[in-house]
Amino acid sequence: MTSTAAPAPTTTGATGPAAATGPAEAAAATGPAGQGGGPHARRFGLPTAVCLVMGNIIGGGIFLLPASVAPFGTVSLLAFGVLTLGAIALALVFGRLAERHPQTGGPYVYVRAAFGDFAGFLAAYSNWITTWVSNAALAVAAVGYLSVLFPAIGDHKWSMCLAALAVQWLPALANLAGTRYVGAVQLVATVLKLVPLLLVAVGGLFFFDPANLGPFRATDQSAVGAVSASAAILLFSYLGVESAAVSAGEVRDPARNVGRATVLGTAGAATVYLLGTLAVFGLVAHDRLVSSEAPFTDAVNAMFGGTWGGTLVACAAVVSMVGALNGWTLLSAQTPYAAARDGLFPKVFATKRRGVPVAGVLVTVVLASGLTVYNYTAGSEGVFEVLVLVTTFTATVPYLLSTAAQIFFLLSGRSERVHRGRLVRDAALACLAFGFSMWLVAGSGYAAVYQGVLFLFAGVLLYALMAARRQRGAAG
Repeated sequence: MTSTAAPAPTTTGATGPAAATGPAEAAAATGPAGQGGGPHARRFGLPTAVCLVMGNIIGGGIFLLPASVAPFGTVSLLAFGVLTLGAIALALVFGRLAERHPQTGGPYVYVRAAFGDFAGFLAAYSNWITTWVSNAALAVAAVGYLSVLFPAIGDHKWSMCLAALAVQWLPALANLAGTRYVGAVQLVATVLKLVPLLLVAVGGLFFFDPANLGPFRATDQSAVGAVSASAAILLFSYLGVESAAVSAGEVRDPARNVGRATVLGTAGAATVYLLGTLAVFGLVAHDRLVSSEAPFTDAVNAMFGGTWGGTLVACAAVVSMVGALNGWTLLSAQTPYAAARDGLFPKVFATKRRGVPVAGVLVTVVLASGLTVYNYTAGSEGVFEVLVLVTTFTATVPYLLSTAAQIFFLLSGRSERVHRGRLVRDAALACLAFGFSMWLVAGSGYAAVYQGVLFLFAGVLLYALMAARRQRGAAG
């Protein structure tokens, strides 16, 4: 099947495993690297895939989360529990889908197989928008922590801008060096950032003082209202559960390992989140935690005394964000690569060298760099914040479409896609994950949903151009 083939084989009327295949899938089946394999291209094992998921979920936000939810009281810990259940349900659904579609592209592959080219394009486009805008946001946030380690960086906006650009380009260069280096960086970054986090999450429990917890409900809201309000802040802490699925073509034995990595990575991130927040709650007095700008720093200082906690946490935050940028840069290129192989994105995105979609990495880092420079030079903090808020909506679109695809597969009677012995369980998980995805969308807020939909509609023009090109190619 060529990239100019009619879309019929990918629509709901097709049957059999070949129905979901296309150039992207065929390329993925030929080897881990697709085009341009070699000694620098290497498939990820299960440990690296788990680190990819954990590293992408755990960015820099965890270092502020305890202070962000403290105003609601310890009831916010219940929100963590609810979100964790939803995230694991979503992870399990991605695992099931990856068993049947173990190709690079993740949600794009699943959605296209279920609903056709246009829906698949929307999943790919929304995922791509999310990655490069989020990369810019992560880099800008990392500069704040770098300024703690190197105060001179914060003296001028140009030094801050250059630091933000460096934080983006270093992971991009690691990606361009090949998938073997991406995996190595991700593994090291995940281990390094987990050390101080686990120091607080586990070690902090030995210094835990219940008197610091404060009230169960610190606001006038009902318990349900407080859980919902705190969940709105925490909702996007779990974005990234699709990481292994998107990079399935680079994972060894993806039908087996993608699901495992997704569940293990999500569960690991959730454990760190929950234990870390609980430990900080018990280490820092509630009235102080509410106004804290560095809760983990305050927690480390409470554990051991002194003021060296700030340096430790700043180092951990920088490593965490660089690791997240490393993983998100890889993901930002994988989905457009799969779509380009099917003729739904420009052909340049389908070029691979050393196992990495080179054009996808370069275009992503250039766009993110441009947004970063605009943020620092135009004084457009409001615009930048709006764009970041929009990504909280666009990130959930592939989740929603993927869970809908799983429900479609389960209810359409396509026996080759459904293990009948676990039909009820899979259906329950898919419905729970769909509800969780809807909750994520609702949590984005009215403005983000409105602006995010406009962002998606802008991509329809790109789809029209690519569809017209495919049509001309098929006619020729």
